[in-house]
Amino acid sequence: MTMSTKSQHVAPRGGKWIVRTTGAGRASATFATQQEAVARARSIAKERGTELYIHGTDGRIRERTSYGKDPFPPKG
Repeated sequence: MTMSTKSQHVAPRGGKWIVRTTGAGRASATFATQQEAVARARSIAKERGTELYIHGTDGRIRERTSYGKDPFPPKG
């Protein structure tokens, strides 16, 4: 996996919301609201053609969106 294919994660941390790239030790950005963090992470994921994982307040993944170049459309 190259650096450009790493996914973006939005997750809670210390009462705020962070945007972090898979495998990164540090958050790339911190926001007061989840909505702001999702907007930033979505922009990065679209730009890089990667996946976006949105975590809930419990830290578990609650939504996943792919902005990659899928070989065929997903079923459903």
